[in-house]
Amino acid sequence: MSRVLVGMSGGVDSAVAAYLLKKEGYDVVGVTLRTWQSDDGGESRCCEIDDARRSADLIGIDYHTLNCTMQFKEKVIDPFIDEYINARTPNPCIECNRYVKWERMLYMAKILEADYIATGHYARIKKLDNGRYTVQKALHAKKDQTYMLYKLTQEQLASTLMPLGDYTKDEVRQIATDIGLSVAQKKDSQEICFVTNNDHADFICGHTDQKLPGEGNFVDEEGNILGHHKGLIHYTVGQRKGLNIALGYPAYINKIDPVKNEVVLGPETSVMSTEVFCRDVNFLSISNLSDNTELRCYTKIRYHHEAKPSVISRTKNELVKIIFDEPVKAAAPGQSAVFYDENDCVIGGGIITTDHS
Repeated sequence: MSRVLVGMSGGVDSAVAAYLLKKEGYDVVGVTLRTWQSDDGGESRCCEIDDARRSADLIGIDYHTLNCTMQFKEKVIDPFIDEYINARTPNPCIECNRYVKWERMLYMAKILEADYIATGHYARIKKLDNGRYTVQKALHAKKDQTYMLYKLTQEQLASTLMPLGDYTKDEVRQIATDIGLSVAQKKDSQEICFVTNNDHADFICGHTDQKLPGEGNFVDEEGNILGHHKGLIHYTVGQRKGLNIALGYPAYINKIDPVKNEVVLGPETSVMSTEVFCRDVNFLSISNLSDNTELRCYTKIRYHHEAKPSVISRTKNELVKIIFDEPVKAAAPGQSAVFYDENDCVIGGGIITTDHS
């Protein structure tokens, strides 16, 4: 009997994942990684220990907790703050998966002599004919979460099970209801788990001693002053709402300049692009992308973006260049672009950058 360590957030997905694996005959152990706690004692939506423990008790599995707050601060919160201060829009969940959740769960698995770790992600692990592991979109794309998993390593994927890849959310909730889980109808976390009031700028102000960029100017693409902004950390490329400025046409942020402390506004056409560059690229289904090679694929430039037809290639400075068949809207620096093949498997991905000289 193989032992599997299941990461339990306190939500319905990870609880049902644990139940399904036990039903399949695995020796299941649950673990919750305590990643963050607010000053008033509130927990992140990814580590609600009381709910996770109750679910483990009902399923009938051993349960543990592991304090990861130091790793989470170092690998997720501090970079999150730095990125916003430097006028980029980060994906903290991607960093957390790679550098906290998987690393600490595999560490715990060794201690408990578990053969695998498992999560409640809506995705499928796939071993390809070339021997490499990747993640494939969930059977029901509405809940697909592969975008958040592109940074995982081959070693991490080889030791991972994802039992929810073939299920719909409604089916998962029904299973939870049928077995009496108290979290069966618990709402999903929709925003960044540690930003509990959905205001990232407010979180940054309360969790850093760094000097934050102050008020500055909104300018047009020619540099003409249009108004005043309240600080760069409040904005992201592609943003249209919350600018509190009337220009007589729908205005979008097309650039944030931390050197001049300016936010550049323009019409919708100004945030459309066919050429996007990525740094810090991680490949899953292939080991690398050779120079002078163009690879046809589909690329997502944010979590809720539909993957669009594109071609990727290496540049001389080790970036990946993406050429889209048709313009995409608001490719924000700091966000991730993830490449898929025709079988919905992740080829790889990287962080969008404007520095490609």
